[in-house]
Amino acid sequence: MTPNTESCAAASCCIVGGGPAGLMLGYLLARKGIDVTVLEKHRDFLRDFRGDTIHPSTLDIIWQLGFLEEFLALPHQRAEKLYGEINGEETTLADFTHLPTQCKFIAFRPQWDFLNFIASKAAQLPNFRLIHNAQVLSLLEDKCQVSGVLAEVNGETRRFDASLVVGCDGRNSIVREQAGMEIRRYGAPRDVLWLKIHKRPDDPQWSMGHRGPKKNFIMIDRGDYWQCGYSIPKDSLDTLKAQGIPPFLDLLTEVSPFERPRLAEDILSWDDVRLLVIRIDRLKQWAKPGLLCIGDAAHAMSPIGGVGVNLAIQDAVATANIIAEPLKTGRLTLRHLKRIQRRRTFPTWATQALQIMISKAGQKKHTRPPSRMELWLRGRKFIPFLFGRLIGVGFYREIPKL
Repeated sequence: MTPNTESCAAASCCIVGGGPAGLMLGYLLARKGIDVTVLEKHRDFLRDFRGDTIHPSTLDIIWQLGFLEEFLALPHQRAEKLYGEINGEETTLADFTHLPTQCKFIAFRPQWDFLNFIASKAAQLPNFRLIHNAQVLSLLEDKCQVSGVLAEVNGETRRFDASLVVGCDGRNSIVREQAGMEIRRYGAPRDVLWLKIHKRPDDPQWSMGHRGPKKNFIMIDRGDYWQCGYSIPKDSLDTLKAQGIPPFLDLLTEVSPFERPRLAEDILSWDDVRLLVIRIDRLKQWAKPGLLCIGDAAHAMSPIGGVGVNLAIQDAVATANIIAEPLKTGRLTLRHLKRIQRRRTFPTWATQALQIMISKAGQKKHTRPPSRMELWLRGRKFIPFLFGRLIGVGFYREIPKL
């Protein structure tokens, strides 16, 4: 044993990352009577500009777990439809009102509130443990199988032994890096700049979604402020910074509903702007003996449709359904872990393929008038309901086995 290393009691499952996938999986496994330790590298969940969309299929999972009414009693905004601006006219992009779900809307609330809610439910279970300020340093191996992690917790090196390690630590996953897992990268032509615009009492009831003639301005109602995203070409931030803030405000004014003086009140410098580097990638193999990656650690999504959180939670539910019993009885094998990837591959692939297609379509310069097919599709009333299904539910639903 190395100096300053504490040997912790073995847990059946060590989850790295306290995001939506990690906490949901931890809760579901602990609810099944499995010892779970979740390691979160930050001291809390308060990180701005994270995905804060709770989709109808996720709300269904919360309903099935028995606390939907309590969840919806907390402050949030609802969107039964998502709107966009096409050819200068506001258009319904997605309609959730006819979905076969308990809630026919997307709930918008800060992700830290959602994570705190799930963590509070998990904390009521005696075999669940959440440890903050825990930075994973390396994976532990025993007989060619991952057997735990070594982590620094509040400056102290500690050892966490486990029958299974699950990487839920996002697109910059230390788990998949330490495991040497191969990543397939599909690129993305654009990045997003996030910023805040404080709300005013006289603000109109602007719809949430994509706005602006170039469809590259995103608005989310966060109660006392508008969370806004401005889409830019990949790797173009340095060029924008070199030009200064005034030209940037001019660009925002062209595509946002805000007047320039108001934008200037909230965007004083580049410190008021955050960059989200968009990636679309996925692991070739999600698992190896004693190790599994899910959520963004297994497949980074584009923010198009805000489906990343939904996919991650669906991964967690599928994982719990498949591994709970064999993990609890000590019969878990690589075959069970590979089964998770097989089950979740199609919805992951299909969602990423759709995002890539939409991204490429947005990059094309429309020098010719719309084709007959495009004009025909624009006039079809079923299109918003189709996109409502794809965004609100996805290609495959997971139902927790209680």
